[in-house]
Amino acid sequence: MTTRKRFYKHVTVTEDLGIALDGRAVKTPMKAPLRLPTRALAEAVAAEWADQGEEIRPATMTLTKLANTAIDRVGQHRAALEQEVLDYANSDLVCYRTDRPPDLVARHVKDWDPIVDWARTDLDAPFEVTHGILHRPQPEAALAAFGTAVAALSDFELAAFHSIMTLTGSALIAMMLARRAVVPEAAWLAAHVDEDYQVEHWGQDSEAQARRAARYAEFMACCRFLALAHS
Repeated sequence: MTTRKRFYKHVTVTEDLGIALDGRAVKTPMKAPLRLPTRALAEAVAAEWADQGEEIRPATMTLTKLANTAIDRVGQHRAALEQEVLDYANSDLVCYRTDRPPDLVARHVKDWDPIVDWARTDLDAPFEVTHGILHRPQPEAALAAFGTAVAALSDFELAAFHSIMTLTGSALIAMMLARRAVVPEAAWLAAHVDEDYQVEHWGQDSEAQARRAARYAEFMACCRFLALAHS
């Protein structure tokens, strides 16, 4: 883990919602001013810096990392990221179902049908469900409507959205979180229906548990960022 000796004592939020360390403005890795879209998010990022001990541990600063990504990457590569999201939606986890065993089929219906139904109703995006693993492209109308919803996200929201999408394997679940249509805990469980089913039947080793715990912590931090970035 890369660390750096702490070189500051005081952390403050500036009037323009930047972060200052002993009065000096923090910049992103690309040397842009680190300014946040809301005071709530600025204060949360400042708290990450203030909570560092004698050494700065970037791995513990998920909110700062996401803010840097929003400014340095999303702002510069917005079109490519939006297309990546649409590619995810075109083969979304919750649209691919199994036809056996019956108890897993039932779980897919219970946990994933509401997500697809929400997209159809709230986004006017007619996503279709298929069985098996062969790719089935989604209707153009579904992707167009979903693209409109993605375009409405700010750069900061899209940074967190993208991380949530990759952690869950579902752009639809990420969008429900962005629209505050589901709580993070329920979204996490929905994303892990298959994995939890396997664990129940075959068990899970300690390394896998540790990896999942780390991913869950990152997921929750991303959800917090997404909520705080919403103005």
